[in-house]
Amino acid sequence: MSLESRDDRGVPELTARVVRAAFPKGTLAVRVREALGPLFEDESFAEAFAKRGRPAVSPGALALVSVLQYAEGLTDRQVADQVRARMDWKFLLGLELDDPGFDFSVLSDFRARLIEHGLEEKVLDLVLERISALGLLRSGGRQRTDSTHVLAAV
Repeated sequence: MSLESRDDRGVPELTARVVRAAFPKGTLAVRVREALGPLFEDESFAEAFAKRGRPAVSPGALALVSVLQYAEGLTDRQVADQVRARMDWKFLLGLELDDPGFDFSVLSDFRARLIEHGLEEKVLDLVLERISALGLLRSGGRQRTDSTHVLAAV
């Protein structure tokens, strides 16, 4: 698969209007989008994708979906269903309400590409960088992370 970078053009107007009407207090996905904006750029994962070939699903979107997958404890199939069915996830990803989503197998391929190119820590690093830049995280000493769950999901 090749990387066909997609710029984040914001949340489509109809998606935003419908989601805000349906969830006036927001959901996790809505709060993440509103607090952090577009979290991952496709270029951050460019080295894991070829220059030619069939265009890939946005790696930035897959990284964001992977974060929600972990937060909600979902399988790959469940995640693909959420992207197709949940308008708050479409809001988070900046998708039109009628976007068809992607096949669940794309997620395992994405994780394999991250590991193959040594990018398995990139998602966490980018999240920490973004929330630190927004002042939501302060450095306070040594931090340790356990990547066992991420690697075991592969």
